[in-house]
Amino acid sequence: MGPVAKRKTKRAPQAAPIRQLGDPVLRTQADPVTVFDESLAATVELMFASMYEAHGVGLAANQIGLSHALFVMDCEGVVAVVANPRLTFVSEETATGAEGCLSVSGHNFPTARAVRATVVGQDVTGAPVEITGEGEVARCLQHETDHLIGKVYLDRLSGDVRRRARQEVETVA
Repeated sequence: MGPVAKRKTKRAPQAAPIRQLGDPVLRTQADPVTVFDESLAATVELMFASMYEAHGVGLAANQIGLSHALFVMDCEGVVAVVANPRLTFVSEETATGAEGCLSVSGHNFPTARAVRATVVGQDVTGAPVEITGEGEVARCLQHETDHLIGKVYLDRLSGDVRRRARQEVETVA
């Protein structure tokens, strides 16, 4: 009997470290994605692996130090990749709920967000994609899109909640 051929299996990428508040990449507007190739697909795999390892529901590319206008999410059954996202609809109705962020580890604060939102962009192949969500899905769409324009959810806080967040986060950062 001859030698047994080893079959190559595709491995999940090792997770990348999540950048934390204070890292300038989190405050920088992301560059548009213009090339949809195997390298982008590998980046998407890395992003999902990093998000899952950190027990998150969404992750923007800048949270792992990349300047791509790209996010991934797996929130309440909505699994998506969105390159070059644009919020095209946010409802006037808002709801305040606990919101956290992988880049502000260990904290969450009540944050007002639109109850419904729609994001348009492109998928990993460059094909058009449109996602409309309510509740937590809408919150995730808004949160991840904010990251790509250099905002974190703490920027949306006001009044006593903002003061408390600054005190708690500054003592850690």
